[in-house]
Formats: sequence, structure tokens, C-alpha cells
Amino acid sequence: MVVFSNFPPPTEGIKHAQPLTAVTINNQEIGKGTLFIAESRLSWVNDISGQGFSLEYEHIALHAVSRDLQAYPAECLYILVDRAVDRDNEEGDGDDPDSQTEETEMRFTPDDKGMLDAMYHAMCECQSLHPDPNNSLSEVCRSAIRWCG
Repeated sequence: MVVFSNFPPPTEGIKHAQPLTAVTINNQEIGKGTLFIAESRLSWVNDISGQGFSLEYEHIALHAVSRDLQAYPAECLYILVDRAVDRDNEEGDGDDPDSQTEETEMRFTPDDKGMLDAMYHAMCECQSLHPDPNNSLSEVCRSAIRWCG
């Protein structure tokens, strides 16, 4: 679940800011705004309303550039967000066998498709600052990120 609120865009640690970027969440078009890829979190802010959302990297399970126009009608930065939810409590830590994972698909589509690779590399750099301590592949991923960069 993504919660929208009014908040100022980030001002520190920004690795990439992409204006005129449409966001689609679980196939629902939200609008166009500015995507901020910062060291601490990923944020998107609607330029007109000032509403947006912010995601911590620990909840981003996957990010990739999608150029498959049969899968989605526009080239985009694809993000898969996961969050462990304990049905008895509001939010679990993922260690509880009774918890389930809710996934949210997000697609960020910039007007300037030539910026997709820069967006992806900024995501790689920032995500590498927040390795998953429960994932034994974290070192492999960091090595791949160094190779991509």
C-alpha cells in the first residue's frame, strides 16, 4: 500500500531528479510529477498538487528498466515494492511465519525516455547503500552493481 501525503521534495543526497515523470501503481495511472532518487529513499511528488509518496529502499524488492511494449505500453522504470504484513498485527517484520507479503507494482514513465538508464543507475547506486541483511545474495548484487556502474 502506498500512502499519499503533502510533503516537500527531498533536498539532500539526491542522485537523480526526473521531472515530467508519470507514475502508475498497480495499473492505476496516478499522474505526472518529479521522481527523486535520493540516497535515503525514493520519492515522487506531483508538481501541481504537491502530493506524493516516499519509499524506503528496504521495501523495494526489484527495480529494472522495462522496454517490453507488450508488457506495458511505454518504456519505464519498473519497481516492485514488497511489505510483510502480519494479519493479526498491522505490519510484520517478515520473520513471522503467519505474515504475508503484499506486493505493489510501480512504473515510472519519464517524458524523456533517454533518461531511463540514468534513473536505473541512480537506483542501483542508492539501493546498494541499503543491502538486505537477510539476503545472502547481497554481496553478489553489490558486485553486479559495481560492474554495471
